[in-house]
This record gives sequence, C-alpha cells and structure tokens, in this order.
Amino acid sequence: MTFYVENETDAKFPFDIEGVAKRVSEEVLKSENCPYDMQISLLITNDEGIKEMNSEFRGIDSATDVLSFPNISYDEPGDFSVCEGEQKIDITDPESGLIVLGDIVINENRVREQAEEYGHSQEREFAFLVAHSMLHLCGYDHMEEDEAKVMEQKQEAVLQTLGITRD
Repeated sequence: MTFYVENETDAKFPFDIEGVAKRVSEEVLKSENCPYDMQISLLITNDEGIKEMNSEFRGIDSATDVLSFPNISYDEPGDFSVCEGEQKIDITDPESGLIVLGDIVINENRVREQAEEYGHSQEREFAFLVAHSMLHLCGYDHMEEDEAKVMEQKQEAVLQTLGITRD
C-alpha cells in the first residue's frame, strides 16, 4: 500500500499521523480481503478547509469531521472484483501502476474536539475517522440503519484488532 499524506495546516498530534493512518488503512483492507496493492491519499485540514470542500463537493455549507472521496464504483461493498477488466485502467495510477482507492480528508479541529467530547484519546478519534473513511472508500455507506450497523461493527472490529480502544 502506498499512502500519501499532506498536512496543510501543519497539525501536530501526540502520535504519528502517517503511521496510525497506514496501520488502520492496512487493517481495513485486510479485513475486507482486498487482494490489491492500493494507493490512498490523506489530507489533514481545518474547519475552513473542510467546509469549503464539503460545500463544493456535497453542497453542504458547514464543516465536518471527515470526507471520503472513493475512486472505485462498487457493485457490492468490499467486492474488489470490480477492480478488474476495463475499469482497472480508469482506477490505476499510470505512474505507480497501483489502484487508486481514493482520498481521505480529516479535520484536525474535529479530531481534538470529538476526542474530548467522547472522552478518549486523539489517536483513537483519528484512527476511528480513518477507519470510517476507509470503509467508505471500500464502498460502504451509512444512509440506512442496517448499513450504519455494518459500518459501526467493522470500524470497531478494526480498532479492537489494532488495540486502539476508548481508554
């Protein structure tokens, strides 16, 4: 897996941003039985930056905690067979030869605020947001109650496997 990180706000956390993001992303892909070497981009921004993106891409004029921009259109969540055939050309980076899974955008302000609000570490909140976004990049959604339950279970399983708990 190739992971690109851009920290446009020079956010500082008491953990290794790239290290945690890679561990969580790798575990999500492993739990989804992804057979491919993927390329993922992560942008760390602030309230203003994510509000601008949320407005531009989703028509919602407010800040949020995380945005996900999947590069793959799935028939079924986690079914990576769509990465073969003609679509593979469209989703592959010509320079690296890797399949581009998508982009994650995390709001550094919300990581801090939500960690305090939920009474856990900033690392746990950051890892949760990465896991949540990675599942979106794998085709999952939470618009319906049953979909939300599936995502919640998968997120929690990944974080438990990695020992990133609410402690």
